[in-house]
Amino acid sequence: MNDRKKIGLGLTGFGVFFSFLGIILFFDKGLIAMGNILFFSGVALTIGLKSSLQFFSKRSNYKGTISFGAGFFLVIIGWPILGMILEAYGFVVLFSGFWPTLAVFLQKIPILGWIFQQPYIRSFFDHYRGKRVPV
Repeated sequence: MNDRKKIGLGLTGFGVFFSFLGIILFFDKGLIAMGNILFFSGVALTIGLKSSLQFFSKRSNYKGTISFGAGFFLVIIGWPILGMILEAYGFVVLFSGFWPTLAVFLQKIPILGWIFQQPYIRSFFDHYRGKRVPV
């Protein structure tokens, strides 16, 4: 992992942290906007600018990209609750292909993985295991 990807992962983490902090502090639009900017720039640095543009402009991702962008715009103009609802929907639509990969990763974590290996939770994850996205 090169330094650019390390910085990108750090920015993505800070973006998630600031967005979470903005939600906890009664939807503070400044913190949420800062979190969105950091998250987007972190993703762009982690996977590269060209790959980011290809990912967000893919035909199957239009609905998520438009929802995320409209939510970001609503946060900026002062409607953080509605903006975060739209952003959350866009985030789920954009990154829904990565949930199976995340499930496999969570099952391999030493202590936390035990919880995800329980029969009911494991059957839920096994349902999506065949649809894994290569990362």
